[in-house]
Amino acid sequence: MLETQSYRYLTIASQDGLTHLGLARPEKRNALSLDVMRELTAALRAIGGDKDSRAVILSGEGPAFSAGHDLSELVAGDVERYRAVFDACVELMETVQTIPQPVIAEVASVATAAGCQLVAACDLAVAGMSARFATPGVKIGLFCSTPMVALTRAIGRKRAMQMLLTGDFIDAQTAADWGLVNVVVPDDALAEATLALARRIVAASRFVVGLGKSAFYAQIDLSQEKAYAYAKEVMSMNALAEDAQEGMRAFLEKRAPKWK
Repeated sequence: MLETQSYRYLTIASQDGLTHLGLARPEKRNALSLDVMRELTAALRAIGGDKDSRAVILSGEGPAFSAGHDLSELVAGDVERYRAVFDACVELMETVQTIPQPVIAEVASVATAAGCQLVAACDLAVAGMSARFATPGVKIGLFCSTPMVALTRAIGRKRAMQMLLTGDFIDAQTAADWGLVNVVVPDDALAEATLALARRIVAASRFVVGLGKSAFYAQIDLSQEKAYAYAKEVMSMNALAEDAQEGMRAFLEKRAPKWK
């Protein structure tokens, strides 16, 4: 079982097809040190290979979802050290989007810099009213260039530039209006709202959800013509799948599907 694995900076628990993954370094505001990023990447890959897991909820313990990179690792280093840190960051963000399970960020508090990037990279995000988001690197002389990639794709050019150039916080409702998070709920309803969203995903075929997630990211940056050419092939092959045939028959027969 996944939860029997030992992690230094993470908590993990699985039940009923849902995996809860928690950043557990609250004394450092869940800063994404090199070791934390590597551990989180390894955990996500393990979840990706777990056929019993159908969705992931990612949260952060303590006063921050994640405050971004551990700046103590970025002082008085050399270029190879910095490349190792940012390579690990890119690898983590790509892993979030390449595992078959949808990853849902549950954001109760502050998400800044690479922490904001992590929210933007997740497939879905639910935020409590107290959550706030920022990419404040410009204020300390380190422009949030890697967070910029995920942020721009989530909220668009002008809004991303505003966050990147000012470093100012946006509140949870603004984050929802801009598309950084899907929904904002009262703080005391956050866990239940995130769980309810995850359960709706878990109810679907794991195979079909994984196929759809992969196809989504494959087509998102293609031209419309190429995206349609790709998507029609994916959908044609999807229609042949056992779960697709079962789902369509179940709909026509007015019964619940039995996924294989």
